[in-house]
Amino acid sequence: MEDLVIRDADVVDGTGGPSYRADVVVDDGRIVSIVQEAAAAGCQRPRATRELDAEGLVLSPGFIDMHAHSDLALLRDPDHSAKAAQGVTLEVLGQDGLSYAPVDDRTLEEVRRAIAGWNGYGDDVDFDWRSVGEYLDRLDRGADGRGIAVNAAYLVPQGTVRALAVGWEDRPARPAELDRMRRLVAEGLEQGAVGLSSGLTYTPGMYAEDAELAELCEVVARHGGYYCPHHRSYGAGALEAYAEMVELARKTGCPLHLAHATMNFGVNEGRAPELLALLDDALAAGADITLDTYPYTSGCTTLAALLPSWAGEGGPEAVLRRLADDATAERIRHDLEVTGADGCHGVPVDWDTVEISGVRDPRLADHVGRTVHRSARLRGETPWTTARRLLLEDRLAPTVLQHVGHEENVRAIMRHRVHTGGSDGILQGDRPHPRAYGTFPRYLGRYVRELGVLSLEECVAHLTGRPAARLRLPDRGLVREGYTADLVLFDPGTVAAGSTYDTPRALPTGIPHVLVDGRFVIEDGRRTDVLAGRAVRRRPG
Repeated sequence: MEDLVIRDADVVDGTGGPSYRADVVVDDGRIVSIVQEAAAAGCQRPRATRELDAEGLVLSPGFIDMHAHSDLALLRDPDHSAKAAQGVTLEVLGQDGLSYAPVDDRTLEEVRRAIAGWNGYGDDVDFDWRSVGEYLDRLDRGADGRGIAVNAAYLVPQGTVRALAVGWEDRPARPAELDRMRRLVAEGLEQGAVGLSSGLTYTPGMYAEDAELAELCEVVARHGGYYCPHHRSYGAGALEAYAEMVELARKTGCPLHLAHATMNFGVNEGRAPELLALLDDALAAGADITLDTYPYTSGCTTLAALLPSWAGEGGPEAVLRRLADDATAERIRHDLEVTGADGCHGVPVDWDTVEISGVRDPRLADHVGRTVHRSARLRGETPWTTARRLLLEDRLAPTVLQHVGHEENVRAIMRHRVHTGGSDGILQGDRPHPRAYGTFPRYLGRYVRELGVLSLEECVAHLTGRPAARLRLPDRGLVREGYTADLVLFDPGTVAAGSTYDTPRALPTGIPHVLVDGRFVIEDGRRTDVLAGRAVRRRPG
């Protein structure tokens, strides 16, 4: 007798097609049978060791988070309800060009410092890997040998590769360094990575010119992966930055996935149609392009990320030395507040839109939840004085929210036929962005049920079947016989994000059951002790 039958579910199968009522049978981690309209047909209904009444619930494939920052969270927090409770069954890690493999001892220490605001410094993690393959093996084992909460795929981070081969200098790579980067990317893909990511407003990845990126994208294309850039600007020159990535993909033949594809800051208000027209022209010409977004208007990054690129040359310790020098700090301030630093997307920073969301040093906690402008006013100092002090005292660790988005752009982009969902969820900080805990139920509750921006079937396809196709996963992303039983059951009338800017870690409602590999990680709305997640590796060919 099979393990489980889910009875009388309204199946939304991830293709975008109409829903249907069915009994779905799961055995040994796979969907083995789907009997449509079983109750009405009068036929012998399937039986199993366990039967789950799904009357009134939608059964869909598990959600795929195409842009996640759980690189260490999956290892330090076996519970990981932040994602499991949303119905996420697969996360794509290694984002924005910076993560923890491939590394040597020096590069690992530098990267840990550089992205402490994303993932914490990692004092509670045993960094017992150096290669991509070893990291994926570690994900298979998890913190204690039993696995991880949800599945995870990995992108080779181009900034980390550059740090390893070139260092943190702002210069072109030498021929031998470029050869090494090509080898590192190829090795990462051969060991199971699904593609390559870049963070082209983050050092040191942003020091790479297009010719260097093209060399790496050609390697990715040959191995059947995709390129996922956080491109050079989401503010001033955003359309040109998108066009640069589209042209890069055209020249190299590399599939392109645009990370958190937003149009932010005042200069881009109402300009999403221009971006979509650019993409439509490229798609019509044969380009292979997808993108992801989160359903919120504010962004989240580190405070240090806003600094001009020249200030980041040499790595984290060099940044701190420059900030400590008054004359150099004044140059940084001028670039930020007057010129518009490339780290802040070419737009002069408005400190009233930059909210401190987390610090590493508890002595600085009174800044959290306040904009830099407000925190400075309470101290009787300039915003730059406050920002500089935070960077120095917290050693570049503060995270920030940037309230710079536009709702009309968010809605227009999520409607597009190549759109997928990505939380960009940073789990660190006292007040993280609510997208980390709320992206997927917010799509279903706010933008499907309340606003009707997407139909239910369309939205589920955006969150399941479409990302699985981008990841080239032949047995995930759909409710189909023979597919892996990564499944979520939710109530379409009540599903909603619980997280807000004031209570960012509140869990969602209306998602009673989530299965990973046919095992319940969420059951009756509660996290079980099941750790069924593993690394999902790129398949050759």
